[in-house]
Amino acid sequence: MSNGYLTTHVLDTGLGRPAAGLQITLYRIDGENRVRCAQLRTNDDGRTDTPILPEAEFSTGTYELVFEAGAYLDDVGMPPETPRFLDVIPIRFGISDPDAHYHVPLLLSSFGYSTYRGS
Repeated sequence: MSNGYLTTHVLDTGLGRPAAGLQITLYRIDGENRVRCAQLRTNDDGRTDTPILPEAEFSTGTYELVFEAGAYLDDVGMPPETPRFLDVIPIRFGISDPDAHYHVPLLLSSFGYSTYRGS
């Protein structure tokens, strides 16, 4: 059994606060297939209440986090656009160390985002 786990933190840099209530889905990539592993929402601090991928389910491989940015931006009252410039943000990444903490944060605004491997 591994000791690793996966977390995220979403900050709304346009509003200068955590992105609360943003839906996130995690997929494991298996060849051409995407297998859904988890679906959560961020709490008031822009984090999930539990690890997205806890130790018991953690394994090496390729994964994709999908952030529902458009719905979040609508919910916080950003002026609507059709289509919205940022809607669904997929971040595909690899997990190679079964004992590491992988942290994939998202810095989000209406017209841009960035990510990195955090700690």
